[in-house]
Amino acid sequence: MKTSRFYLAVLGVLYLFLLGPFLLIFIASFGSEPIMTFPPKGFSLRWFAKVFTVRMFLDAFITSLWIGLASTLSALVLGIPAAYALVRYSFPSRSLLEVLFASPAVIPGLVLGFSLLRFFVLIGNFPIVLGLYVGHTVILLPYTVRVVSASLRNLDPSIEEAAVSLGAPPVRSFFLVVLPNIRAGVMAAFILAFITSFNNVPISLFLTGPGIAALPIQMLIYMEYYFDPTIAALSSLLIVITVLIVQGAERGLGISQYV
Repeated sequence: MKTSRFYLAVLGVLYLFLLGPFLLIFIASFGSEPIMTFPPKGFSLRWFAKVFTVRMFLDAFITSLWIGLASTLSALVLGIPAAYALVRYSFPSRSLLEVLFASPAVIPGLVLGFSLLRFFVLIGNFPIVLGLYVGHTVILLPYTVRVVSASLRNLDPSIEEAAVSLGAPPVRSFFLVVLPNIRAGVMAAFILAFITSFNNVPISLFLTGPGIAALPIQMLIYMEYYFDPTIAALSSLLIVITVLIVQGAERGLGISQYV
């Protein structure tokens, strides 16, 4: 019994350490004072209303939304065939390719962002929007390849072999047999990659330019000039939305079995 209480106490401290900062921000977002304080003085919802009136947040949200969707779809288009090749085929350089696909997730984000910035500068007049799109696609590839690979390893190869033996070409069997059977893994990869793109800071920090900024970068800029609870309210909204999406994906798709 004492051992159980000890483990429960350790678990409680761990949860407090992990969730404490989020809880602090969440509570501070309901303060009535013009300066963010904890504990808050009074109760007010006006900061949540203000989030939807700040033009820079709305524009940045739209930018992050479409970049996240576009880069996630591109990462899936590139990552699904790559994962299929890595799982189903054996070739000499497979281990090296697995390391290369994982490298964007292993390399520090600031290093990768600076490298992409220098690369785009060397190319020449590279559009900012295109740079953000390419940069986010690069960092999402490891997640899509890993999640889809896990889904493919759980799929019995004999199902695909049966389709081929019945006369279906390999490409046709992939789209009619393999892809429908790993759709849960593909959806899990989509959700994980989109959340990663939407919340990304290092790549967006280096590749953002005049007039175009992702939402996390715009939040950093706002905090340089203001310290009201608006940022806390926006952060609370993002936390709640992210938790709802992840929990919905876990209940519907079992996302934890792929990551």
